[in-house]
Amino acid sequence: MTIHNLTKKTSILNKFIAEIRSKETQKDSLRFRRNIERIGEILGYELSSHFNYESEIITTPLGEKEIKLPSNELVICSILRAGIPLHQGLLNYFDDAESAFISAYRKKTSGKEFEIVVEYFASPDLTGKTLLLADPMLATGQSLVSVYESLHKHGTPKEIHIVAVLGSTEGIDYIHDKFPENTHLWIATIDDHLNEKGYIIPGLGDAGDLAFGTKL
Repeated sequence: MTIHNLTKKTSILNKFIAEIRSKETQKDSLRFRRNIERIGEILGYELSSHFNYESEIITTPLGEKEIKLPSNELVICSILRAGIPLHQGLLNYFDDAESAFISAYRKKTSGKEFEIVVEYFASPDLTGKTLLLADPMLATGQSLVSVYESLHKHGTPKEIHIVAVLGSTEGIDYIHDKFPENTHLWIATIDDHLNEKGYIIPGLGDAGDLAFGTKL
């Protein structure tokens, strides 16, 4: 797996990350969703450099111009519910992509242990396509692995790009060898560790709750 950590260089992305982390700015759920969406747009722009491109002749009102355009067949798959704003950010740039949605959540088993439960999955055929797997929070990495295992019945994608806003070093290490070797991880920022409950520290809290309200 190739890891692309976008905060290794400074850009306007830093402002959006600062705002989604800030307890004060988080009080505005509309701004929180919009910032996740904007981060998705930036991640999408960066990963588009790894697409395949073919030349096409474009006819203008005054002539013709050869332009290289992406030729990948894209499927954006987001993990509900926190992945919806990130999904929209990617869709803003890849508006002709197909969409897939999957639910994955932690179910406590005993003590500090939990399992990942996948209950809903709607997807087109993934065979030979470029899969953008969008999950804003890469904490333990178990949800991503469970989602990937559930994808197999819908075909084998040609390549996979994991798109995340915030991740932990531990979670990235966990998924590193569980995806195909040519997988790319595009991530806006990385924190060092998880707490005893498996939450990213310092992180930002629960992205789904901040975007859509506290769940029962």
